Amino acid sequence: MTVTKRMAAPAAGLAAFLALAGPVAAQSLGERVDSIFAASTGWFVNIIFANLPGTNIPWIVGWLVIGAVFFTLYFGFIQFRAFGHAIALVRGVYSNPKDAGEVSHFQALATALSGTVGLGNIAGVAVAVSIGGAGATFWMILAGLLGMASKFTECTLGVKYRNEYEDGTVSGGPMYYLKKGFAERGLPLGGFMAVMFSIFCVLGALGGGNMFQANQAASQVQSVLGIPTWITGLVLSVIVFVVIVGGIKSIARVTEKVVPFMGVGYVLVSLLIIFMNADLILWAFGEIFRGAFTDSGIVGGIVGAIIQGFRRAAFSNEAGIGSAAIAHSAVRTKEPITEGFVSLLEPFIDTVVICTMTALVIIITGQLLQDAETGRYILNEAGRIATASGATGGVPITSAAFGAVFGWAPYALSLAVFLFAFSTMITWSYYGMKSWTYMFGEGRKKEMTFKVIFCVFVFIGAVSSLDAVIDFSDAALFAMAVVNIIGLYFLMPIVKRELESYLGRLQSGEIRRYQA
Repeated sequence: MTVTKRMAAPAAGLAAFLALAGPVAAQSLGERVDSIFAASTGWFVNIIFANLPGTNIPWIVGWLVIGAVFFTLYFGFIQFRAFGHAIALVRGVYSNPKDAGEVSHFQALATALSGTVGLGNIAGVAVAVSIGGAGATFWMILAGLLGMASKFTECTLGVKYRNEYEDGTVSGGPMYYLKKGFAERGLPLGGFMAVMFSIFCVLGALGGGNMFQANQAASQVQSVLGIPTWITGLVLSVIVFVVIVGGIKSIARVTEKVVPFMGVGYVLVSLLIIFMNADLILWAFGEIFRGAFTDSGIVGGIVGAIIQGFRRAAFSNEAGIGSAAIAHSAVRTKEPITEGFVSLLEPFIDTVVICTMTALVIIITGQLLQDAETGRYILNEAGRIATASGATGGVPITSAAFGAVFGWAPYALSLAVFLFAFSTMITWSYYGMKSWTYMFGEGRKKEMTFKVIFCVFVFIGAVSSLDAVIDFSDAALFAMAVVNIIGLYFLMPIVKRELESYLGRLQSGEIRRYQA
């Protein structure tokens, strides 16, 4: 697991703040911010990632996996049955331009992908394999395939229970379907759960959707170009603010251009490296399968590989978290189930394709050091797998892997990291803002308040260290899943009725094509 700093919150937090005036003053700005941040949030991280009694398995990982498996079975492996129709919807084949909503199916997918196709694909995968070995990749792929059903469920509900306003704007997401869906079924606590989700979503937006992204982008730019992290953080803050002031339409216009460019570019470079080492492809997949089911010398053995695979996949594709339902709710459609179909493509693109590409590059370029005789991984002092370049952390490992083949790759990766971080942050600013306005009410002033706070946290994330940021990021995101998945269990019969109705009308020809 990611190293977590265990501290007693009240005393440690006070001590950290007082330390600013004492001996800690000799520390760097990043170290001081990190010590305060870790002390203030350590209690929250400890709760979310507490292990199941007698095991090394965090209860939250099991929560997500069980949910994904349940939805997969309940909807009859919908992620495979509806895959082709989902692609047709993204192409606009069934899109009626007169339907209510703000963005197209493609724009909604691109916006949601910009929130998931980010540094989790670059840094998160590197963290996973450096702790869980090559075998973690297998469990990431499995988690991605299963997570497609979770995403389908939550995004269908997001559209069904969204609010549509007279000016053409919409608001949707778990906070709306928890309150309205529970009320429709006569269930209690829907409003309370909606507020809890909103609180966790704001924390997730500031953490995983903001600070982690800024942290990794600033670290990569500093290591390659020598630019101080605070400068990168300041630049990112300004650029993000300029874009998010325009709302979802502005964000969608940016993401529909940036996401395909950066996603395709990253995959193409990855594939080029992989095919240049074509003789190692079968060996790499062999390492992935071997590591998935055998003890390769990593801390925690097979269980360690499973935990890292599922944990990083969940952080990367956010299936079950509920965040993507907020972006998909803005789509132009009168059929909620169609956006459920479109959304199931996200975990496939994000985890099955892009995360796998990253893992293969790291494995094929020999970044993970192994004992020549036993084949077991060599661990460093921190208990992680030693790398050929000596790099530790997220982006540096991936950068070293790409740089081992192309000397220019670290510079290109710096651009990719910056774009990934930027696109993720602008999307998560929307998620956080919608949760913020759900709690405090609609209005430009209230929206602007959150946007300013969000951009301040961009800077804080850039100058903090990885450990505290990534622990808080994971904890905030997974806390959203606790509330969201409970809601999905109670509301999934509604999704099933929508599914059966739509498929019946599609088969009868009642639902017509708008494009050839």
